Amino acid sequence: MTKLYKKDYFKDNCGFGLIANIDGKPSRKIVLDSINALESMTHRGGIGADGKTGDGCGLLLQLNKEFFIKTLLIEQGIHLSDKFAVGQLFFFEKFESIENKIHKILFKEGLELKAVRSVPINKDILGSIALDCLPNIYQIFLEPNFNGMSDCEFETALLQSRKLIEEIFLNDEKLYFCSLSSKTIVYKGLMLPKDIESFYVDFKSKHFKSSICVFHQRFSTNTTPKWHLAQPFRLLAHNGEINAIRGNRNWSKARSNIFVTKKIPKIQKFKQIVNEAGSDSSALDNMVEILVTGGINIFKSIRMLLPPAWQNAQLLDPDVKSFHEYNSMHMEPWDGPAGIVMSDGKWAICVLDRNGLRPARYQIDKFNNITIASETGVNPVSEKDVISKGRLSPGGILAVDTKTGNIFSEKDIDEKLKQNAPYRQWLKDNAIYIESSLDTYEGPGLKKVSSEEFNISSKLFLL
Repeated sequence: MTKLYKKDYFKDNCGFGLIANIDGKPSRKIVLDSINALESMTHRGGIGADGKTGDGCGLLLQLNKEFFIKTLLIEQGIHLSDKFAVGQLFFFEKFESIENKIHKILFKEGLELKAVRSVPINKDILGSIALDCLPNIYQIFLEPNFNGMSDCEFETALLQSRKLIEEIFLNDEKLYFCSLSSKTIVYKGLMLPKDIESFYVDFKSKHFKSSICVFHQRFSTNTTPKWHLAQPFRLLAHNGEINAIRGNRNWSKARSNIFVTKKIPKIQKFKQIVNEAGSDSSALDNMVEILVTGGINIFKSIRMLLPPAWQNAQLLDPDVKSFHEYNSMHMEPWDGPAGIVMSDGKWAICVLDRNGLRPARYQIDKFNNITIASETGVNPVSEKDVISKGRLSPGGILAVDTKTGNIFSEKDIDEKLKQNAPYRQWLKDNAIYIESSLDTYEGPGLKKVSSEEFNISSKLFLL
């Protein structure tokens, strides 16, 4: 009798990927191909005892403003301006119970609640386990309440509003924003991938389009499946585990009192910079969001959090090495096997951690679409239509600017990052190094402290 299951061969983890049109052209094809790709990765997730409850899947899409303008006009007769944001939220109470509090928070942030929409869903496809913990799912539509608010100010107001609203229910998980943005929107939950299109009725509309879609099928390891822990999160989808998560959270908390940026003036009022109770992936997403909204380049942000192996890379450009060394003094790496796909509505990005233990492969077809995923075959294209294909290396990064149609390799991105500031000179002028017999790295004009001097300084410090 053949033994089908062999525990020594059992290997599984989350499935993730993205499909994007390189020229940024929204289409139904991107959405439908992404849903099909997600369904092809069903084996990457768990299935509940009822046979219909998944442990989490979802899609992060570029916000199609035309769809929501038409939808709100037809459903509620409400006209939206050109500048608006949509918040997709899970709430375990009726929205009316918190509406007054939300109005007050939004008003202080210069925002107006234009409409509330109960997201049309089909409960029949859910399993009993998912149905028992199904939240109410709402969309809120926000606009500036005064003329002249810049795009940057709008995003700041959205982030501050979301954080302050969420903190009303900080410890009981009654309310969770899947997304609140003028650029992207997230649909997710505890359904199986094959059912997500049927569950969210919006996906059935021929007008529902996107030029970027990030998708994720979750294999729960360190947390119990919950609706809000399904991925994608607000910027990224993550395959792997952050093994340093306790330290990363503690360092974020320890430094929270010195986090200051004009782009998030109320950051000191946030009760949490990154969540304490969610998954490691959601904490990473929190940190990326704070850095990016706070004004740090999206590539610098992800390179600070998931740096490549730069310390002993003798052939690495000295200026690139100086960039990583400088930033290592400000942010510890969020270490662990990690593959990430992410989008802010403009960029479509994939990055691997320094060990490269989570694969990511890509293909570009003649229709100018790029597919990146944790396995091949999720978006089948005839071989004659494939222009190029490959995989990311450990510590590698690949990005597409859908506004310009440009594709950036790891070398391109590092070249830009090293030129943003004189990191090498800063290290030369200001860094002091403790001498060690194990130290083989010789940087530019290093100032070293001998072991004897260090011991004296340590004793004086303790006194």
